[in-house]
Amino acid sequence: MMAAAHPGPLVLLCGFAFLAGFVDAIAGGGGLIQLPACLILFPAAPLVAIIGTNKMASLFGTTAAVGRFARSVRLDWHIIAPAAGAAFLFSMLGSRAVSALNPNVLRPVVLGLLILAAIYVYVVKDIGLEHRPLHPRARGRWLGMLVGAALGFYDGFFGPGTGSFLILIFASFFGFEFLVASGSAKIINCATNLASVIYFAIGQVLYRLAIPMAACNVLGSMAGSHLAILKGSRFVRVVFLVIVAGLIAKLGRDMVG
Repeated sequence: MMAAAHPGPLVLLCGFAFLAGFVDAIAGGGGLIQLPACLILFPAAPLVAIIGTNKMASLFGTTAAVGRFARSVRLDWHIIAPAAGAAFLFSMLGSRAVSALNPNVLRPVVLGLLILAAIYVYVVKDIGLEHRPLHPRARGRWLGMLVGAALGFYDGFFGPGTGSFLILIFASFFGFEFLVASGSAKIINCATNLASVIYFAIGQVLYRLAIPMAACNVLGSMAGSHLAILKGSRFVRVVFLVIVAGLIAKLGRDMVG
């Protein structure tokens, strides 16, 4: 599969995994850090194996963040649980669709949506600062499933910005405060990561990289979720804007390249 890993690259990769878990637990966007680090530090590894390894490490980090948020933040499970179930199923469909379609056609669309998201959150100063659910229980459940299906498929098919899109949707369309929106997004991400791990796990995960990465991602997620809960929704909003700006820069650079 690949040459034996030297301690240096693996140590660096674990550092990036910690940072990815930390950032992802607050405002999403951990993949912006962890996946490029895998590709740069282990260029000889097959791409599919790198994707599977990245998803395996992220799964453990998002699971740790979910546990931390669930203990400290009141989450709207009647919306989140059905949304996570739909995201799990449609993430698998998205992963299968990659082999038939070219996900790069989405880059301009996603870039435009991220720019609009950043402008919207920057201009609407009070979005996500109070928890005011906008939908009755039954309607919220069905809308949550629709969001889970759409973003789950997107995450399995392409992926960049999934966590940020989820946070924005939960904060604006569902009326969640940013802290609750971030915790809710982690649950959906956990479901999509699990689907991807199941899809890629057989022979397509480099476990000697994935295991130490997962441990460091968990530590980063625990630290990030603790800081988010301690600092509150205004802090999450600021980090969200920074992460979205980073995603815009990365997608823009990839398109130019």
